[in-house]
Amino acid sequence: MPTPIDVLRTVFGYDSFRGQQAEIVDTVVGGGDALVLMPTGGGKSLCYQIPALIRPGTGVVVSPLIALMQDQVDALSALGVRAGFLNSTQSWEERRGTERALLAGELDLVYLAPERLRLPDTVELLGRADVALFAIDEAHCVSQWGHDFRPDYLLLHVLGERWPDVPRIALTATATRATAAEISERLGLDGARTFVASFDRPNVTYRIEPKDNPRQQLLRLIRTEHDGDAGIVYCLSRASVEQTAEFLVGHGIPALPYHAGLDNRTRAANQARFLREDGVVMVATIAFGMGIDKPDVRFVAHLDLPKSVEGYYQETGRAGRDGLPSTAWLAYGLADVVQQRRMIDTSEGDAAHRRRLGAHLDAMLALCETVHCRRVQLLRYFGEESAPCGNCDTCLAPPDSWNGTVAAQKLLSAVVRLDQRGQRYGTGHVIDILVGRATPRVTQLGHDSLSVFGVGSDLDERTWRGVVRQLLAQGLLGVDASGYQTLHLVEASRAVLSGDREVRLRREAARPAKAPRARSAKASSAADLSVQDAELFERLRTWRAQVAKEQGVPAYVVFHDATLRAMAQARPTSLDQLAGVSGVGAAKLDRYGERVLEVLTA
Repeated sequence: MPTPIDVLRTVFGYDSFRGQQAEIVDTVVGGGDALVLMPTGGGKSLCYQIPALIRPGTGVVVSPLIALMQDQVDALSALGVRAGFLNSTQSWEERRGTERALLAGELDLVYLAPERLRLPDTVELLGRADVALFAIDEAHCVSQWGHDFRPDYLLLHVLGERWPDVPRIALTATATRATAAEISERLGLDGARTFVASFDRPNVTYRIEPKDNPRQQLLRLIRTEHDGDAGIVYCLSRASVEQTAEFLVGHGIPALPYHAGLDNRTRAANQARFLREDGVVMVATIAFGMGIDKPDVRFVAHLDLPKSVEGYYQETGRAGRDGLPSTAWLAYGLADVVQQRRMIDTSEGDAAHRRRLGAHLDAMLALCETVHCRRVQLLRYFGEESAPCGNCDTCLAPPDSWNGTVAAQKLLSAVVRLDQRGQRYGTGHVIDILVGRATPRVTQLGHDSLSVFGVGSDLDERTWRGVVRQLLAQGLLGVDASGYQTLHLVEASRAVLSGDREVRLRREAARPAKAPRARSAKASSAADLSVQDAELFERLRTWRAQVAKEQGVPAYVVFHDATLRAMAQARPTSLDQLAGVSGVGAAKLDRYGERVLEVLTA
């Protein structure tokens, strides 16, 4: 039996494991169960791929990523791993071929979607096969407390019951303690060893800006910091996805839409182009991205407020999987808070479900409104303590906080005065009253005679909007769930009005934090190379692009940028020397070695 380190070196071309990988692999190879919480890009897949190559039989990987299974199989095949998949995209003949290979012991790994376990034929098939292990990828999908619940994942408890002697490994890139506990309970992994890696992604710069014409803000981000880079832009609605993609294309940015309203063929074509071409921006709802293995996504932008910190972390984690500098950028405003509160109030489900949604939103709002290091706040949410990073917007340009108790009392008093008349109004009208703006509507309604008219003229409208946003975020002010979005008091408002509760508010920096200019993907990859090595690196990238196009696979399936960098620096002149480059396994050496040496020695 080969050792894990032998497989790591021979198949994957790496000299050593990272972090807890070796311990996780040893646990599963030895027949033990494991629950693995590891950030995106941390090397989760090796934790089940290597045991599947060592243990007798076939490793069965349960994954919701139907649209990506072909790419996953292609990437493994390039390494010389015998892999296949079973899902609804296959023809009957293709499915039968994979089933025959599984039963004949001709597969090292087989991927299948969780809904297939509903089918008695699938359970019967696995019962006839020699199963080495079960890997449950994206395991947070089993948790109703988490951000991406999938009912089909509730079926997976059957694996432990039906195959009690087969080790199981559940993996996710995001889970709080509550989510991890629910994963363990629902999958029957109470006796499993739990491995929790650091959730820190030090190469990602987190930035949250006040929303002010967000599409123009996005365009400025791309043009000034990420020109020519691959990126993902998340929007809340399908209409916003379409409009944002059109806006970017109209300004010369190659952008594609992705949402559940598109037909399957269009979605698949757009995803394939994003994965296979350089510099494409995908504008998407959260339906896109889980499991995306593209290593050179240089930025992830949100034009709408995510519903939870877990969802935000999962989505921003798709930036910078290669470890190079990347940006997580969010435009956030008052309308986001109002919209999310309204969605919770009108959501289906019982009171406990709405409380869960409210708790998720409160944590996300706390991250947006913090005056401290965003990375510290983000990691603390996952139970990890850290020091200020010096690389987020609040570290680069620390915002001030101010005593906003009097301002809050003025605003809440205005809401009270209107309520005493049996009237409720939205943010804009209340602010008009506070600043003493005698608009036709204010005078027609007689609101210029209110005692609070003009009491807030010491603050400008932008500041007042910030006060409203932060009071809503802190749960000190309410907004109606109707389409009118009128403001009203809540129970916690009384303590503010009586002076029993101090209100601290965030004062935005006079100018947005000037972020360090991010290198483009090409510049980042070639950083720290000599002029001669950088030229060779570009020749290798050109060769790789040609090979990837010939084979119809993403470029990273051939070689990652990090491997090409190492080649350019080491300049091997023989196959033996090339085999010593990190990321060059036996199968790739055999398949590409001679052609790589031709480029290196040209």
